[in-house]
Amino acid sequence: MTGRPRTRVLVADDSPTLRQALRVLLEEDPRIQVVAEASDGAEAVAAARSVGPDVVTMDVVMPGLDGLRATEEIMAVAPTRIIVISQLATREQSLAFRALAAGAVELLPKPQAAGPDDLRRWGLAVREAVSLMSEVPVVTRRAAPGATPARAARPRTLDAVGLAASTGGPQAVVAILSSLPARLPLTILVAQHIASGFVDGMRRWFSESTPLEVRVARDGERPRPGCVYLAPPGCNLLWARSGLLATPPCTDSICPSGDALLGSLAEALGPRAGGVVLSGMGEDGARGLLAIRRAGGLALAQSAATSVVDGMPRAADALGAAEARPAPAEVAVLLVAACPAAAG
Repeated sequence: MTGRPRTRVLVADDSPTLRQALRVLLEEDPRIQVVAEASDGAEAVAAARSVGPDVVTMDVVMPGLDGLRATEEIMAVAPTRIIVISQLATREQSLAFRALAAGAVELLPKPQAAGPDDLRRWGLAVREAVSLMSEVPVVTRRAAPGATPARAARPRTLDAVGLAASTGGPQAVVAILSSLPARLPLTILVAQHIASGFVDGMRRWFSESTPLEVRVARDGERPRPGCVYLAPPGCNLLWARSGLLATPPCTDSICPSGDALLGSLAEALGPRAGGVVLSGMGEDGARGLLAIRRAGGLALAQSAATSVVDGMPRAADALGAAEARPAPAEVAVLLVAACPAAAG
């Protein structure tokens, strides 16, 4: 084979059946090579150090060293791209989201059934994620020391802000929420691309990071200041012109749509709308953010230096949609500045 080198993958899972299924299905793609397998976290750490894989698929519940601690150790001694693979049970989801916080870049569910067709569909989803993640730079991104803090083009007062995010987005959302005060006269709406089975686990993780209430939105609900709303599984999240929240089913592969969320805020709230496009692949959110900027609202895109994947913020910047590109903690400062009555 000529051209680009094959993506070298380490598969870590305590189930021999799942490891074998992944090996077979991953290597059906000639661009991918499984270079090692591990049946527990300690073996995963050792293999990561010895073979230097491009991508690791990491089960979270394994005997001995679990996937969370293995992720922490790998990111400390042999940093690489880690795709966490988790059951949908509460304990597993908690470990999975903590692994994202420790440096993993993506989260996928385990197959919900064990039939051959189910394993194949699951393996193909993992294969697609491996191919995408192989493009993600292996760096721990930090804001440059001494960098000039981002500033909004002009002061304004907001009623609501929408956050659009994909790969690397949950970490950015947590960084923003953890920097906000308890009494915030602002409604926050989040369109985070994630497998539908993880929405409630994400809500719990976000809730642990902030004094604000975090809820999964209900269709027709009246949004409240000081509350963070997540799109329900399989649905978009919109701010209707009536002032109520709407959660229509997603109609395309991008779910929930950042463009739809931000565009609805621009249409309903005009200059009192805010939008932030956070880390992620592709271009979702760019057009919606441009609508907010044209309406006179606050339009931000996460800085390249702090994004796990700069695709979505860069696309927004290229459209001229972003008036500033702050780090997540700076986003929080700008949001509080747009809410003069906010208090800690």
